[in-house]
Amino acid sequence: MNAIEIERSLTKKFRPVLWRPFIEAIKQYHLIQPNDVIGVCISGGKDSMLLAKLMQALQRFSDFPFTMHFIVMDPGYSGRSLHKIHANAELLGIPIQTFSTNIFDVVTKTDRSPCYLCARMRRGHLYKEAQRLGCNKIALGHHFSDVVETILMNVLYNGVFETMMPKLRSKNYTGMALIRPLYCVHEDAITAWVRHNELSFIKCGCPLAENCTLTEAGGRRASTKALLKALKRDNPDIEDRIFQSTHRVNLETIIGYKKGGISHSFLDAF
Repeated sequence: MNAIEIERSLTKKFRPVLWRPFIEAIKQYHLIQPNDVIGVCISGGKDSMLLAKLMQALQRFSDFPFTMHFIVMDPGYSGRSLHKIHANAELLGIPIQTFSTNIFDVVTKTDRSPCYLCARMRRGHLYKEAQRLGCNKIALGHHFSDVVETILMNVLYNGVFETMMPKLRSKNYTGMALIRPLYCVHEDAITAWVRHNELSFIKCGCPLAENCTLTEAGGRRASTKALLKALKRDNPDIEDRIFQSTHRVNLETIIGYKKGGISHSFLDAF
């Protein structure tokens, strides 16, 4: 497979499960506006590489102009992982720009929530680099399945009903926003696309990855995936129902909620 054939598969064979949900998210949540400068963040995994290809195709078909930088942050990858990322970028025709950080060195020295710390540090570095390049948005490769898992994890482990938002304004980088164009794309469809095109990507690259399921965050996500898999046996639409619930919140049946940092109770209007 070459870059042209791989990209064609997105708008032909996988059009119903990749291209259409990708476009749906962009339109429904108003993720991209004319003259945006978007930093497409590439970790080297299947999700971010797919995101880059979809964004390239969108730029060609779009009714309005926008600009992109394909940003690869090296948090301390091994030479083998970096080589794989560059090889895949060349195969897929993605003009990546790489910058280095010491994130892995930092997180391997902490005993508390290394995955959480890594995610926070990664995002901060990505915002900073994107802003340096003149971007007003960064695009991340979180997909539909990530969203559903996050909803369940928040309910079951944190006792809050919160979701992973399709777009967010940055609190620390003025004029910057985060968007998730794969918001409506299922992970199963991404995996099928990878297999169809006989592609392979790095999975994580983190030196702690072998023990990832032993960490608090890794263990919870693995348990949540297993729970969803079990629930889908009885109700194949369970993930869609969970996802739809975030669009259909009825505040008249909610005991308490928070808005603008202020807590509210149903008793306020009783």
